[in-house]
Amino acid sequence: MTHTVTRSSNAARIAGGGAAAIVLTLIAAPWWAGSADLRLIGEICLYLALASLWNLMAGYAGLVSVGQQAYVGFGGYMLFALTISAGLSPLAAIGAAGVLGALIAVPTALLIFRLRGAYFAIGTWVIAEVFRLSFAQISSLGGGSGSSLPVSVVKSLAANKDGREAISYWLALGAAVLVVAAVYLFLRSRKGLALTAIRDNELAARSLGIDIWRAKFVVYVVTAALTSAVGALIFLQKLRISPDAAFSVNDWTAFMIFIVVIGGIGTIEGPIIGTLVFFALRETLADLGTAYLIILGFVAIVIMLKAPKGIWGLIRARFDLQLFPLGYRVVAPDPKKGV
Repeated sequence: MTHTVTRSSNAARIAGGGAAAIVLTLIAAPWWAGSADLRLIGEICLYLALASLWNLMAGYAGLVSVGQQAYVGFGGYMLFALTISAGLSPLAAIGAAGVLGALIAVPTALLIFRLRGAYFAIGTWVIAEVFRLSFAQISSLGGGSGSSLPVSVVKSLAANKDGREAISYWLALGAAVLVVAAVYLFLRSRKGLALTAIRDNELAARSLGIDIWRAKFVVYVVTAALTSAVGALIFLQKLRISPDAAFSVNDWTAFMIFIVVIGGIGTIEGPIIGTLVFFALRETLADLGTAYLIILGFVAIVIMLKAPKGIWGLIRARFDLQLFPLGYRVVAPDPKKGV
């Protein structure tokens, strides 16, 4: 009897089939869900995309940022600027926002990568504040009071309201699927393997010849690009933008940290579980006002104390599950099947 080395597992194959069925069901949502349900599912998808990107940075590259709202807001403002001033269609503006996000992330990374640990986290927040104050000075985009998308831009998506809601929803769903798939494929690549090595032991990774600075730089720029594109999608749905809303640390970073921490940092499954738990709590407790935020904080503290690896960490330890297999594993032969 021989052992086999594989990345796959029965659980992963079942999860893949289930995920495909769920995605197909969600694609058909405009035909079976109401407007409110579409907006909620779309919002869940966008939060999942943002949480997965933050998890890639913090959970794998060790870049704990509290300033990712800089790129959410930047992407949103680029959508407005490119559609209003440059005359681009909203779909083209979303793609352009991602490219511009990557370009602005290059000098930003060169600056804040000089910082380490807590100083890096504070530096990302300072950069986000610089972005907020800068866009608040642009009078053509509404200055401090913000701006709304012109009716002509909104109608360019589709001729009627139902069509616009369906397109916005499909874009949000597509963003979530694209981000999760991109993170999964990236982590399965050689660069992803290097990133995992950096996460596990940075000193050992350096001794093996891995260029740690370059690996983190690539992750930061790619994450900034995708976060900017998601930010453009968010404010395409909202139809209005302002500096305080676009660069809200609470909405676009604090909640992402909460989602990743309770779900399981450093795993692909963690942000998915965390997003579902977060929205379940939000929809259940939102009517409680400020008590809702207190309860969220209490839940986060309890999970960090009782399950430092998050909810998925508990599940994985208990049932030895890996829905998104990244590394190879040795599988012993089944004695009943013989050689």
